[in-house]
Amino acid sequence: MKQLSSAQIQVISDSPLNKGEDSMSTIKSIGAYIPFHSLKLEVLAKAWGGGSQIGEKSVANFDEDTITMALEASRDCLKGIDKGSIDRLYFASSSTPYNEKQSASIVAAALGLKKDILTIDFTNSIRAGTNALQVAIDTVRSGSAKNILVTASDCRLGAPGSDNERIFGDGAAALLVSNDGVISLEDNYNHTNEIIDQWRVSNQPYVQSWEDRFVKTEGYQANVKQAITSFLKQNKSTSQDFNKVVIYAPDQRSHLGICRTFKFDPKTQAQDPMFSRIGNTGVASCLMMFVAALEDAATNDRILLVNYGDGCDILSFRVNNKLKLDKEYKGIKGNLESKVYISNYEQYIQMRKIIDMEGGRSRPPMVSSAVAVYRDRKMIYQLTASKCTSCGRAFYPPQRICLYCQAIDEYEDLMISDKKGKVFTYCKDQLAGTVDPPLIVCVVNLENNMRVFGQMTDRDPDKIEADMEVDFTFRWIHGAGGFHNYFWKFRPLR
Repeated sequence: MKQLSSAQIQVISDSPLNKGEDSMSTIKSIGAYIPFHSLKLEVLAKAWGGGSQIGEKSVANFDEDTITMALEASRDCLKGIDKGSIDRLYFASSSTPYNEKQSASIVAAALGLKKDILTIDFTNSIRAGTNALQVAIDTVRSGSAKNILVTASDCRLGAPGSDNERIFGDGAAALLVSNDGVISLEDNYNHTNEIIDQWRVSNQPYVQSWEDRFVKTEGYQANVKQAITSFLKQNKSTSQDFNKVVIYAPDQRSHLGICRTFKFDPKTQAQDPMFSRIGNTGVASCLMMFVAALEDAATNDRILLVNYGDGCDILSFRVNNKLKLDKEYKGIKGNLESKVYISNYEQYIQMRKIIDMEGGRSRPPMVSSAVAVYRDRKMIYQLTASKCTSCGRAFYPPQRICLYCQAIDEYEDLMISDKKGKVFTYCKDQLAGTVDPPLIVCVVNLENNMRVFGQMTDRDPDKIEADMEVDFTFRWIHGAGGFHNYFWKFRPLR
């Protein structure tokens, strides 16, 4: 086994996480999101003339990014949880939409969290997700916060025709760290190791990698083997002391190699990395596997979490009580049950914005105002309607004067993003400038006799009909004004 020098390794031994006392900070709830669209690898093989490929990967729609996916995972995690109890939100990603603007604040706004919370972005490393998780656990243990939402999301691009294009998938996970949860941290181990193995600079759209043998041998294998060996020795444990082992790996072969080295049973003990179903989801990968493991975990199970990226994070958890998931929870299993396949490579590169294509007739460029977005931020991000306190009718967009009883300024805010509805009427615009024609616009009936007009996404144009059940999803609308514009769309229930 290759040993790293002491100069390469910095063991973090003075953290409160290493003191061995009973942990008051635990995981209370989990959530995940996998995009509706999936691409079979045989489509990539056909496009580039390669050999036959088995499996598929998840692909974010043209109106999705790391913010919208993190929001979906967070909504899944917070089902049945009082949003007013959240003290902090940590967002982790290596592919944030902005270089100089916080993403966590957008997720918090769209969730409708209270204003007096701390939001932090963790980025620039595949370990960002477990970095954020450890900071959240440490913070709750210290008493600085009671409930911290940690969400990890990634939407990376591999260069067309490269191995990364085949391997990279899109997805998100979310964990609620709380002082009254049921999954407790037992111990942890960390080391850092500077190596130029995989990177992306600000003006590059695609992830870059050095020579494969160097990346795998000197980077991944050396660090993970060193970390697991040190952790087991530190805790006087063996590989068989854990019911489940969640190990991040760049690919299936590397994952199986680590399992063989430490005699983790790849069928029963090692958590499925889901490479053949969703691909490598970067920062979200390790936490998505962790969520999948917790979905099936039983009381008293021990779970080992191993993540890599310029070093290694290892966390050991114990399931004190099996998680009680909300009846509407989707998680990994629920999202995998609902998908649609991208038919060809041309559709894929349009969805991922690898090439720009004019969808329909040329139209004047969009114009946006940061002032208007700020003024209407509750209506835009939280999808806040007005409910008349006199007659009980609700309106979106919000109205000062009730159209039914004419009461003036007698209303209360009503957040409707978590509501479901049924399609009242719809139309298909074949000439609209959209990546995924036709553009579907519809009127939907919600509760309180309220009708809302909006676009529909993640849909099959040939299967839309009146009374179809839909819900809301937060999506990218356009990039006018030099910034990203987000709003809520409808989608058929998954």
